[in-house]
This record gives sequence, C-alpha cells and structure tokens, in this order.
Amino acid sequence: MRRSPKDTLESARRISRRTLVIGGLQAATIATLALRMRFMQVEQADEFRLLAEENSIKIRLLPPARGLILDRNGGVLAGNGQNYRVVVTREDAGDVEDILRRLARLIPMTEDDISRTLKEVMRRSPTLPITVADQLRWEDISRVAVNAPALPGITTEVGLSRLYPQGGDFAHVLGYVGPVSDYDLSKIENPDPLLQIPKFQIGKVGVEGRLEEDLRGKAGTRRIEVTSTGRVMRELDRKEGTPGTTLQLTLDRYLQNYVQARLGDESAAAVVMDVRNGDILSIVSAPTFDPNLFVRGISSADYKALTENDHRPLADKTVQGAYPPGSTFKIVTALAAMEAGVIDAGETVYCPGYTELGNRRFHCWKRGGHGHVALAQSLEQSCDVYYYEVAQRVGIDRIAAMARRLGIGVRHDLPMSAISEGIAPDRAWKLGKYGKEWLIGDTLNAGIGQGYVLASPLQLAVMTARVASGTDVRPRLVRAEDGKPQAAPAPGPLGLSEAALRSVRKGMFDVMNSQRGTAYGSRIVEDSLRMAGKTGTSQVRNITKAERDRGVISNDDLPWERRDHALFVCFAPYDAPEIAVSVVVEHGGGGSAAAAPIARDILLQALYKDLPPLSAYPANQRDRIEAQQKELNLLEREGSQGARSRA
Repeated sequence: MRRSPKDTLESARRISRRTLVIGGLQAATIATLALRMRFMQVEQADEFRLLAEENSIKIRLLPPARGLILDRNGGVLAGNGQNYRVVVTREDAGDVEDILRRLARLIPMTEDDISRTLKEVMRRSPTLPITVADQLRWEDISRVAVNAPALPGITTEVGLSRLYPQGGDFAHVLGYVGPVSDYDLSKIENPDPLLQIPKFQIGKVGVEGRLEEDLRGKAGTRRIEVTSTGRVMRELDRKEGTPGTTLQLTLDRYLQNYVQARLGDESAAAVVMDVRNGDILSIVSAPTFDPNLFVRGISSADYKALTENDHRPLADKTVQGAYPPGSTFKIVTALAAMEAGVIDAGETVYCPGYTELGNRRFHCWKRGGHGHVALAQSLEQSCDVYYYEVAQRVGIDRIAAMARRLGIGVRHDLPMSAISEGIAPDRAWKLGKYGKEWLIGDTLNAGIGQGYVLASPLQLAVMTARVASGTDVRPRLVRAEDGKPQAAPAPGPLGLSEAALRSVRKGMFDVMNSQRGTAYGSRIVEDSLRMAGKTGTSQVRNITKAERDRGVISNDDLPWERRDHALFVCFAPYDAPEIAVSVVVEHGGGGSAAAAPIARDILLQALYKDLPPLSAYPANQRDRIEAQQKELNLLEREGSQGARSRA
C-alpha cells in the first residue's frame, strides 16, 4: 500500500529523534571514557608509576598534639617537646632481627632493647610501625637517615613528647603520661585507633588521667610512598589531626612553688582555697617526685627509691590521705550542738581534766583541766572535755549530718585520682561496716575528731571555707577549656544560723589572737589581715593507763612513725574572708607547733600574692622569718632551674 506523504514525513521525524538519542549516548560514552583516561593518566599517574616501580602507598596515623595544661595566669604546667624517634614496620623490614642489629651500630641500643622490640613486633600487625627508640639526639637521627638504604622498614620520625617544666611541684595534681598498656586497653570498650600505636602516651593518673579524652585530641593521617625495600620516598598527602583541649586550671604556679618549698622534706599536705568561688589555688603533697621520669621510662632504681621511701612520695596525701581530724573537728561538733539547740555560746562546761564514762576515763589534753569554759574558750584552748559533754548531748547522727554538710564524708568532684570520701560515721555506718551497735564511747571519740572519723586535707579546706563564707562553696580545679571560661557554680546558703557561725568564727579568731589561744604564736599582726584558725593533733597510737600514770611520752622521744599527726585549718581576713588553708603534717607532733606556722606562712603568701612584708609577722619572729624567706626563695629558684634543665 502506498504511504501518504504525511506518514512518510512522520516516519522521517522518528528516525531523526532516534539518531539524535543514539548519537548523544555515544558521545556521552566517549566523553566518560576520555575523562576516565585523563584521570588515570594525569590525576593517578603517580600511583600507577608507583605500581610499575613496585613501590606502594602506606597510610600512617598522625598522633595529635596533646592539649596543654596551664595555671590560672597562663603559665605552662604541662607542655609538649620535640621527640626524635625511630620506628620499624615488619611488613617492609623482612628480617627484623638483622635490621635491628644493623640499627644498633648507629644508635644506643642494648640486647634487651632488641629483644623487647622483636617481641613487640610479633605481637602487632605487620603494617603497624613499632617504636624502636625515642628521645634520641639529632646526631643519632642523622646517622639513621644517611644509612636508610641499608635499613629497610626503618623510619625516622619527629613527634611530640609530654614535658612538665615545673618538675615535681605539680606532680600529684597533674599526674603523668605513659605508654598504653594492655591493662589500659582492657578497660576501654572501643579503643581509639591511636591507642594501638606502640608507645603512644596516655594519661595515667591525676588530671592527665581523669581528662585523658579531652587532652588526647583526634588523629590525623598521612600517605607516604614506600619502595619495595621499605624506604620512604616521599609524603604524598597529609591531614593534620585535631589537638587536644587546652585546660586552664585554677592553680597559681607561684603559690604552688612556694607551698611545695615551705613543706620541704616533711611528709605533709596543704590545700589553699578561695572561699568566695571554690577555686583551688594550691594543692600540694610532700614529698614529691619528678613526673618527667615516668614519661621517659623510669629506671628500676628510681622507682624503688620512691616506693621504699617511708614518706610515700607517690601518694597524693591531699585527696587520697584520710586522717583523724583531731581537734579541727570540734568546729563540726560545736555547730551541730548549736543548731540542735542543746547548747548556746554562753553556757559553760566544767573541765577537771577528764570525763568518766562507766569505768573508763576520757582525758583532756590538759591534765589539770581547763575549769569552766564556754564555746569560744573551748575552741580557743581546745578543751576536750567540753566536746565530750556536747557530743553526748547532740548525738552522733546529728554530728555526722553536720560533718557532711561541711564537706566531710563527701567525695568532692575534682579531676584527680582516688579521691577519698573520708568517714563521717553514724549508727547506720558502724552497723553496716562492722555489724556492731554504736556506743556512747564512740560518740565521745568522734566529738573530738578521733575514733572512726577520717577527713582528707581537701575536705578540711572545704569545711573551713564553708564556715568562713556561710555558703556551700564547692572546690573546683578547671577554670577554662580552650580559652572558654568554665563558670563556677554559685554557692548557695549553707543553711546554718548566722549566730552559730559567728560564735564558731569568734572562737577560731581567739585561737590565733588571744594569748591563751593554742596558735597565738602563729598569728598575723597586720590588722586588716587578722586570721582565724583551729589546731588539731590526732593520735596514731593508744596511750595506756600505765603510761598516763608515769607521764605520757613526748612525741620527740618516739620514733617518727609513732608520733601524732599535726593539723591546722584557718581563713583570712577575719572580717572579709578570702582564703582558706588546711595543713596536715604526718607524725608532726602538735598542730600548734608543726602545722600552724606553715599554714600562716602559706596564708600570707596567698593574700599578698608574693613574699609578705615582715611587718605582718610578730616582732620577735621577724629575723627568723627573714632568713626563712631567703632560703625558700633560693629553693624555688633551684627547683625552677632543675625543672628547666630536666626538660
């Protein structure tokens, strides 16, 4: 059948559209192939050239810079220094033992180092670089680099290593870093790939350990060209990691330096706290140690010297130490009694030198007794019998509740290791702990801070700050993160009557400023900075009746480890409190003789923010204080120079 002209025209249009579609598809295919060829020939030319030459591309993790730790004024407490190191990759090395023995001719390596590295190499993935040696000199690295063709699988690297420029002054609060151990990995459910890098350093204790994830940062990567013999030819690409968070602490490094020097060789602890906002200005445990030793790998001899020292330099006594608070706890008992209404500031108790309970005598520290004493005098002269009586009236449960309100028996939230909760014992505590009923004798002991009561120097500082301010001020250690201030929680009211607080503060003022006060010799004479305080002496041994009959042995005549602990708490200025201080001197004897002078000196240093003028001290002490200040300045300078030389 003959087609009409109209049908012929429509058929031609369809054929033209199909031709265009097919032609377009062909053109697109050709264009795609051309682009792919260009990508392979131009963009990926280097990689194909590597394959042709039997080279390969490796991807390596780049450890990030660990976050800095600064003091409140921006001074570096924990930083990073350059670290030259040598690593080996089993996949590229071939005979690892042979390569290591060649390497040992170029850098300091012992047989133990070789054995350790071989063991580590076999434990890890063949593609994972294993650190052979670090903390090397530039000369060592140069020798390895020159001999690289003869050392397949060996690579030199420049990394960062933790550095503590202040030496031991911040060792207990900052802690230290060390290589990741199998134990560390076992505690983490999904470990960061960084932690798989042998000898990668993480925080072990203290701020370094508690804030490890913030300080660690995020890994970067780099692509490198490696020859068939394992030699690194060049770096193809690098993506830097994210540095760790920079932390600014509330600590003042100059005050910390001073406190460390002032505690000297004592086995002691001191805490300095701003009563207005809870900032910890200084927190020192003595004796201390150099955390840089742990970063580099402490020797057996150095570690043994630390662990066998009877003053326990590795222990952080400020938060881990829990001591009977002795007479410093009388502040708690007095406030509990006044708040319960069982005694008022004017009521007196007669002290003949002891209290009898059944067939047992509870003695006052003053054998002849204090006579009639009211609240202020009981604190001023630290009369034990007054608190035996008051404790019986108020009862242990209300004493324990007051202790917890003032911060004792509470685990304070600071980024430090093994913070002690202390013990504010009550009836339920003893029944749960020992399965025994509480006794009246237990209450008498607790009333003067003995028996089951335990408190850390941090808790004693918190107690003092709360009494001074009348608020529930809480301690804090981190001031800012990456430059962003961390707001301190606004202290709320403590919930105690102003009359009770005023009476206790007055008694603490008399401790320092009345001639009968137990710490009168450690007073501040500058009127605008008058201080209030409380001495404490806690027994570490039982005194038998026979010993009392023939005379109690003086602390000076006892072995060091059997002497009483010396404690002291204080705040100033009395009229407008700013700073609270607690000091514990292990086996120091009496609080008035051993702890109070240290606390007074620290308090003045914190108030003046420098060595205080001699006019702040009693006139008869100024010559001795001047000589002491010169000595402490010398010790601080030597300590700073030693830290810099170690760095």
